[in-house]
Amino acid sequence: MTPAAYPLTWPHNIPRTKTAVPSKFKTGLSAALKNVRGSLQLFAQDSGKKVGDIVISSNVTLGVDRPADPGVAVWFTWDGMSVCIAVDRYPKVEDNVQAIHHIIDGRRTELRHGGLHIVRATFIGFQALPAPKKKSWRDILGLSDVPLAYIAKATIENAYRSRALEAHPDKPTGSHDAMAELNRAKAEALAEFGGE
Repeated sequence: MTPAAYPLTWPHNIPRTKTAVPSKFKTGLSAALKNVRGSLQLFAQDSGKKVGDIVISSNVTLGVDRPADPGVAVWFTWDGMSVCIAVDRYPKVEDNVQAIHHIIDGRRTELRHGGLHIVRATFIGFQALPAPKKKSWRDILGLSDVPLAYIAKATIENAYRSRALEAHPDKPTGSHDAMAELNRAKAEALAEFGGE
């Protein structure tokens, strides 16, 4: 599966942060994004190995620059590895992006002082594991046993509301990830049925 810029594609081998901590970064989002791209370019130059297939994944969209889940994952390929550096330590998206810039810059320091083999070893922990197969919207909404002929907009809305009672992050059984998955499933279902 190819990671998406939106919604956030989080790597399965990096646990989510339970409690965000304040940061001391003063960098805006556009500057932090520029810093990440620049540090990746410099890292490629320093290592002599191409950095490609860069995807900066987050829940930021046009008009929503303060999503409930501020996590950011930067996916790229380097030296035959699929790599992901993901940070959700801070409550602001731009701070998590800036932290990724510093992590990449740290790899440049390792490269200068330890050599290519040291960086390869540290990137083993950042290697992106293959994502599990994406669940269908019917499975997520609990409609897999309902014949398609009986599914309409009202069916989708009712299933969504019922599942949201458990998936919402304010509920003990819920989380941002579960709610994002539920929202994606509803959007896919409505798109398939043309909003009927």
